[in-house]
Amino acid sequence: MSNQNQLELDASFLMIELKEANQKMGTVIHSIQEIAKHTNLLSLNSAIEAARAGEAGRGFSVVADEIKKLATRSLASTKESTQIVENIQSKANEIMAVRTADVAYDTIDKIDRNLFERNCDAQAWASFDKVKSCFSSTDPKRITVANDLLKILVDIYEVYMDLFVLDTEGNIAAAGVHRELIGKSMANREWFQEAKAVNAISVSDLYLSSIDNLYTVAYTCPIYSDEGGILGYFSTRFNWKFIYDIIDSARIGKNGDIWIINKEGYIIASRNRKGILQENLKHLEAAQRAINGETYGDFLENDASGNSIIYGYAHTRGYNAYKGKNWSAIIRETL
Repeated sequence: MSNQNQLELDASFLMIELKEANQKMGTVIHSIQEIAKHTNLLSLNSAIEAARAGEAGRGFSVVADEIKKLATRSLASTKESTQIVENIQSKANEIMAVRTADVAYDTIDKIDRNLFERNCDAQAWASFDKVKSCFSSTDPKRITVANDLLKILVDIYEVYMDLFVLDTEGNIAAAGVHRELIGKSMANREWFQEAKAVNAISVSDLYLSSIDNLYTVAYTCPIYSDEGGILGYFSTRFNWKFIYDIIDSARIGKNGDIWIINKEGYIIASRNRKGILQENLKHLEAAQRAINGETYGDFLENDASGNSIIYGYAHTRGYNAYKGKNWSAIIRETL
């Protein structure tokens, strides 16, 4: 673990401990208030009994009066202490809220950086001679050579489920893993149509692959000839489970939740792995703010049970040539 990550982890735990210490302090002050109230009541009863005793109770009356003064000062002090503790708790909540937004920002940034690398992979591999040879050569072994190259890349880069070479009509010409798909048409697939329409690198939204029954993102880009013409398309299948390395490393409390949502508000990653492409978080104010393009923010609210809830959110900014998919990170912490 890097020193920076360790500092972030320590800061997170310290903030949680500060919150717990404040809550315990509040409990102690409440106990003192109760004692002061009982003491005040005791002094009142003592004063009444001293008055009944007349001259004989005069000395006890002085003691009762002193007890009353002590109780009054105790109540005043605990009131002031309560205000101080409440102020500390409020400031601690504000700090935790900002930190929650920082974690959301850091999480979506790490995802963008990861997907930027996938963006670069597809474009680099589309330029390999063995890939171009699928269409620019008549060598009968060209497809076998391309298949072997794609398989080597899949084995080395474990974040991919498969790699494909397609002709300009969307027919698979070579594959790294699923060779049985060679010759199959992908012309009606949204990811292919989008790439062909823009004739540039195209990144799909998250979807469930019918081939591997796993969630994936497709990166598809043109394969250019040496003269600049389009020979076909290169397409990768990123294994979405590797995004959970980023989700699981997010510095949130044990009672916290973290979600990545797409531009429509549907969950595409979550701490508990549930609700993927099924549950929509658009009803959350944090999700609404992020979807509307707010880069970064936080706020506090109370739930139906009166518990304090911190929300932090961050909207994708993309990274370098990767413009992002208008995804957002949402974090919820229950105090």
